[in-house]
Amino acid sequence: MNYFVSKRQLSEQIGLSSETFKRYRLKGIWEEGIHWQKINSRTTLYNITLILDWIANRDNPQAHQRAIDIYLQSLPSNQPQKRGRKVN
Repeated sequence: MNYFVSKRQLSEQIGLSSETFKRYRLKGIWEEGIHWQKINSRTTLYNITLILDWIANRDNPQAHQRAIDIYLQSLPSNQPQKRGRKVN
């Protein structure tokens, strides 16, 4: 599943400018590590799934928080570790 897209792709999908994205990031409306990720000094990627959910649930922050929780639970780092033989 492709969660993250470039600012150009996000702009095409939701019809807002990259300046609006920057403003949302700087004001803390979109959270780093949740709604967006800084890859390097020139690249920021956006979580399209959560941003679309944020748009749909702007009047219902609890519903959006549930979507964030589901996303975080789906990350590989939050999956139970497999038990078994260690490979050397």
